[in-house]
Amino acid sequence: MNVAFAGTPEFAAVALEAILAAGYSVSIVLTQPDRPAGRGMRLQASPVKALALARGIPVDQPEKLRTPEQRAALTAAAPDVLVVAAYGLILPQAVLDLPTHGCLNIHASLLPRWRGAAPIHRAIEAGDAESGITIMQMDAGLDTGAMLLRRAVKIEADETTARLHDRLAELGGRAIVEALATLPTLTPDPQPEVGITYATKVSRAESLLDWRRPAVELERQIRAFDPFPGAAGLVEGVTLKLWSARVESGRGEPGIVLAADESGLRIACGDGILVVTMAQKPGGRRQPVAELLKSLPISPGARFSLAENFPSH
Repeated sequence: MNVAFAGTPEFAAVALEAILAAGYSVSIVLTQPDRPAGRGMRLQASPVKALALARGIPVDQPEKLRTPEQRAALTAAAPDVLVVAAYGLILPQAVLDLPTHGCLNIHASLLPRWRGAAPIHRAIEAGDAESGITIMQMDAGLDTGAMLLRRAVKIEADETTARLHDRLAELGGRAIVEALATLPTLTPDPQPEVGITYATKVSRAESLLDWRRPAVELERQIRAFDPFPGAAGLVEGVTLKLWSARVESGRGEPGIVLAADESGLRIACGDGILVVTMAQKPGGRRQPVAELLKSLPISPGARFSLAENFPSH
């Protein structure tokens, strides 16, 4: 089978590696144009491009796929199937119709729950018990195509987006290989009309914790925003990134530090207490709160700012 592949980040690179390891011939790889990154803001190739070049696979990086010229390389490759994973471009109908077996998307959720850009973040943030991979026959809608294969995993109590991302990337690689091997026999299953949710893109503006919310929700937000954008709190004029926490019963004025010691920062919430155990100060590194307090004293009674008092910059 002549496979074409479209993807950009590490999640997609894991899938491409799995396809190659299974012995499939990949005739062309599409990926986003190189972007500035790092302190020097130098152009950097995507993980998918780096892998493709290392394997000697032709790479095309169109800005869009709207015109015949932008699609020329893909058209010339004449793929039997196009596998898409976190590519970042909308595929027009001309691309969807190009491969003999259409376009298969590796989506990191159990559709129809969490269609859209950030399904891993939103599943953890919402407190879902499970997530997974859906191999979907792409159509013109936003993750609305028929499902070909679904594989579920449990979301652990301490799961972060970083950890679940890696687990789902591996699962996605296995699932797409399974789908390619059984493609002629797979029956497209239309997505149900009930249970549809959308995973909007996560922005830095969401990083601030609102201490008026229940502690259990803030603990999930901390895990969901690890590694990006990182949950944040402003205390005594210092912005802290909060990386790990647990929930305890108790009450107090939201945002007030009730205790600060080796076991963590105990911060009152709208319902319950959030005990922050791992944090990071500006210019510093992630470290246990017991270590952080040695260089940044925070005393009981200190106040974490509420959302409306947090600087927009």
